[in-house]
Amino acid sequence: MRQRCITLLAGLMLAAASTVVLADPSGNPAPIPWASLTPPQQQILAPLRGKWASLPPQRQLRLQRGADRWARMTPQQRERARLRLQHWRRLSPAERAQIRRRFETFRKLPPAEQQRIREEFRRFQRLPPEKRRELRERWRRLSPEQREQFRQRLRMRLRRPPG
Repeated sequence: MRQRCITLLAGLMLAAASTVVLADPSGNPAPIPWASLTPPQQQILAPLRGKWASLPPQRQLRLQRGADRWARMTPQQRERARLRLQHWRRLSPAERAQIRRRFETFRKLPPAEQQRIREEFRRFQRLPPEKRRELRERWRRLSPEQREQFRQRLRMRLRRPPG
């Protein structure tokens, strides 16, 4: 079971990672032979060995990179990733799609705006748990129109140069 979770986690992490693909001149990704994987990669991806050759090359590459990332994680990071994967699996397909759309929207933002958003999120994370709970509850009580007005004000504030 643990091995299966590791494999699923590796796949999920790679799905979110960049998808630069080694390709032949025609633009088609090259398959990755199982034997070319390192021993640690093979150990992490062992549950997929029987069907490795049938996986699309792009997925093989994502899984290979995920196995590398997993191998570099500390035990605490692995546990956190495992818990996040469990949470992801509990989400409905619609919730997952919404998260993917938001992630793509974020990735399309200019780097400076991405950085501002990250800083705001870090600031939120530093708040005491009760204050974060209060802010989340206030957000939930807003109507869709009020939420959109808030978002527009926030966008305007983020676009203004500090001063």
